[in-house]
Amino acid sequence: MKQGIHPEYVDCTVKCSCGNTFQTRSTKPELKIDICNVCHPFYTGQQRFVDTGGRVQRFADKFGAAKETVAEREAAKKAARAAAIAEVEAKKKAEREAKAAEKAKRAEEFAKKSEAEAKKAAEAEAAAETAPEATAEEAAAVDALVEEAPAAE
Repeated sequence: MKQGIHPEYVDCTVKCSCGNTFQTRSTKPELKIDICNVCHPFYTGQQRFVDTGGRVQRFADKFGAAKETVAEREAAKKAARAAAIAEVEAKKKAEREAKAAEKAKRAEEFAKKSEAEAKKAAEAEAAAETAPEATAEEAAAVDALVEEAPAAE
């Protein structure tokens, strides 16, 4: 063994929570334990609950509230996520409605334009129908002038 690196090995008094004490050797002069061979259920043959100093209650007090805190925190996160999702959905809905309104506006403008073109076409057609009559009259007048012109020569 190397010199100077090992702790002192001394006589030790072990005290149990049931009141039993015994001597052994350890690196510490005194040890306090919760359970020993006198009070352990395996050695005594009887099952008993050993709760020295209310350890179970202290644990429940310390970490029992943590469960509620974690549950509240998770509920808050869930609510925040739901609110964010609702906000995104509302934004998408507003965009869809704006796009539909724009599309309806374009459709209305197209309908007006089509109607105006139909009116122009109807007017042009009506003008075309009246134009041949005027042209026939003009042709008759021109023919009459042409017939008079050779007779005058």
